[in-house]
Amino acid sequence: MKPSEDMGKLLEFYESALLDDVIPWWMEHGIDWEQGGVTEIIAEDGTVASYDKSVWSLGRALFVWSRLYNLIGRRCEWLDVANRIFEFMLPIGLESDWVWPQSVHRDGSLKEPSNAIYGDGFAIMGLTEYAQATGDGRAAEAAGATYETVQERMGVLGTHLATPENIAEIGKCHGISMIFSTVFHELGKLLDDAEILQAGHDHAVLIQDQFLKPDRRLVLEYTALDGSELDPPEGRYVIPGHAIESMWFGIHIFRDRYEKQRIATAVEAIEWHVEAAWDSEYGGLFHAIDADGDTDRVSQDRHKIMWPHTEALYALLLAYECCGERWCLDWYDRVHEWAWEHFPVPEHGEWHGQVARDGSHPWGVTGPGEVPRKEPFHLPRGLIMCVDVLQRLGGE
Repeated sequence: MKPSEDMGKLLEFYESALLDDVIPWWMEHGIDWEQGGVTEIIAEDGTVASYDKSVWSLGRALFVWSRLYNLIGRRCEWLDVANRIFEFMLPIGLESDWVWPQSVHRDGSLKEPSNAIYGDGFAIMGLTEYAQATGDGRAAEAAGATYETVQERMGVLGTHLATPENIAEIGKCHGISMIFSTVFHELGKLLDDAEILQAGHDHAVLIQDQFLKPDRRLVLEYTALDGSELDPPEGRYVIPGHAIESMWFGIHIFRDRYEKQRIATAVEAIEWHVEAAWDSEYGGLFHAIDADGDTDRVSQDRHKIMWPHTEALYALLLAYECCGERWCLDWYDRVHEWAWEHFPVPEHGEWHGQVARDGSHPWGVTGPGEVPRKEPFHLPRGLIMCVDVLQRLGGE
């Protein structure tokens, strides 16, 4: 039986993975119970290599434990983790005048200053969800103050907008509009602020009108400032996981505004990108592809990364909820079966961050790279969101 043939059973499967495996693993190994925050420099057996912390991970973790509390169950232990992360983060934001640094030491002191505004987006994401969980006005004020600094810096071209140095003055990055479409939208709802809501909607529209190229059936990661295509290699670079994530963000935004055609466009683009990213030889989704199909223009390291698969699992279920078309479940089943066969780590818990192209994992508990790295974001968020949509689909 295919996974999607019994939505009730699939819901139980996701609830068990989330509540019996992934969250307990992070509660035991990834929370810095002594000084606050979470660690991301951690091996698959739970061994912590360093307690230095990135703002990316702090904001994302604050979001996850707050979203758990808001959406899955109002458990005191989850709120306790969120409280600890928030109290660790707030002084960092205050001291940086809401231009969040790249990373801090274990005690929260500065390690690396800001070099991109992605971290600010994840800070807003976490602070917004935490404010919804607690009603803490400090979190809402911090998120609003960060919004102001982000908007100011968005008006100045440079590598802080996630564009490579050689195109920083002539190009723009889809990933920036991706993250800020959703964080501005959710912050705008929290603060009941029409200007912030419009800023999120503007980014979502920009993605569909400029980064999404219907003739290519792809979202380009970099375009010229007017949306036209840049020369290769940057102009042909595609990150399918970003595109899939961006489309489900868009569905949430456009659903709030009853924009049916834009929802339909997002649903169609999800199909385009799982098709384009699927490895026809070994299965699984590639992390990066070339818009012209030239593998020499993208990394020859064809490892499979965990997070595009978690984004696709939720996006495909959400797309099915929107359109009811069979292709959503056919693709869901393919991604589900490959991901759940190759990424989980039964002997320790949680998932591999990367596997080899064929799904094997020859690196041991530290994983590929010089230092181990795991993060409590894409996997737990994906499981939370799948539980949410499956509760609706199962009820139907």
